[in-house]
Amino acid sequence: MYRTENLYDLDHTIAKEYLKKYEYPWEALPEIKNFIKDLIADLDKNEYQEIKENVWIHKSVSVAPTAELNGPCIIGPDSEIRQCAYIRGNAIIGSGVVIGNSCEVKNAIIFDKSQVPHFNYVGDSILGYHAHMGAGSIVSNLKSDGKDVTIRDGEVKVETHLRKFGAMIGDNVEVGCNSVLNPGTVIGKNSNVYPLARVRGLVPENSIYKDEDNIVEKR
Repeated sequence: MYRTENLYDLDHTIAKEYLKKYEYPWEALPEIKNFIKDLIADLDKNEYQEIKENVWIHKSVSVAPTAELNGPCIIGPDSEIRQCAYIRGNAIIGSGVVIGNSCEVKNAIIFDKSQVPHFNYVGDSILGYHAHMGAGSIVSNLKSDGKDVTIRDGEVKVETHLRKFGAMIGDNVEVGCNSVLNPGTVIGKNSNVYPLARVRGLVPENSIYKDEDNIVEKR
């Protein structure tokens, strides 16, 4: 279930053609920067404006005066970048997205209608369509020992060969407030994570994650 086609409806991102190339979505992380630079050349310059070097935003985007945006970065129509948000670069932010107060995003693809609204960190990750990060929820993207991240699927370990890899969050996922998603977390479509949860490994689609030993199917 951690293949790209199982986690995401690619019709809801400007990165559709890019992500289609990869069987597993985390394989796209190392080349996001180069893809953005290529994509900038194809943007409709009547619809998008460059507000800073390699930072292109749709003319309908709302950016708070206190937000900091660094390139390369593309932000789609009707999105909102709120007070003190920090886009560190290598970010594709879709249409109708909220990046909120004191949130930080780097090397990430954020699908349309997703929300990262309150005190969140999202690095080296992909958030699917209509995904939502509860206030204070964090994506951890680096192991404490600095080794490559692996994905735990039961007793099976999937090697990613990536030192920095946060989370693959599927479409319509709800992440509860003050949760921590450990490096290599994969959350399937339509799942919910309880507040204050510490998530590691694979969460099946249509599930409710209460803790590592208590994952139940939605009914």
